[in-house]
Order: sequence, then structure tokens, then C-alpha cells
Amino acid sequence: MYRSIRRSRRARLFVVVLAVTVVALAVYAFSAANTVPGAKVGEGSGTISGYTISTVVYNLNASNPQNIDSVTFNTDSLANTVKIQVVSAGSWYSCTTTNGPINTAWSCATTAPQATAAAANNLSVVASQ
Repeated sequence: MYRSIRRSRRARLFVVVLAVTVVALAVYAFSAANTVPGAKVGEGSGTISGYTISTVVYNLNASNPQNIDSVTFNTDSLANTVKIQVVSAGSWYSCTTTNGPINTAWSCATTAPQATAAAANNLSVVASQ
């Protein structure tokens, strides 16, 4: 009887080891089948220069001239993304080009939230090419 219990344990152990081996081989086969495409990564440097802003116009609301409805201006060279701020630490307003594809003339709506002449204290322009 002791031998049959011993054989039974060995058989169970063999089945467990066999099952673990089959699972391990299946996982290995699955992971070995994955392919990863080549990729590029690099580092470089280039000169960063600023834009010269000119012809700034604050367009006041016709009904309530205390409100600034938009700001228009020109950049000295092409830009693709431009945002402005008219109050230090205030809201940023997105701008749209008015002379695409040259992208040097810009109009920025300042109505959401509404900019006011009383609060306006600084024109900050952030632009990128």
C-alpha cells in the first residue's frame, strides 16, 4: 500500500511538472513570436531666437469699450502656434493667423474670459514655428 501511495504521489508530481512545463513553453512561444519595429531616437541642438512683435492693436468692444475683444499684431517671421496673455498671471488666449500660409499676421480673441482695459497690464506673446 505504501508503494501505491508513493507511486500515486509521483504520478501527480509528474503531471504537475508536465503541466508547468507545457504552460512555460506556451508562454515562451507566444513571447518569442512578438516583433518590435525599429525606432529612431536622437539628440541635437539648434539656435532658438525670438520673434519681433509689431503693429499691436487692442480692439475694443463697440458697445462696451472697457472690454478688449481681440488683439492683433504681426510677427517678423513665420509662426505656427501663437498664444497671448494680457494680464500678468492671467488667462492665455489662442491666436489664429490672418494671412496663412505666411503666418505672420495674428488675431487673438480675448472674450473667453473677457479681457478688460482696466485689468490689462502686460502683453505676453508666446510663438513657435
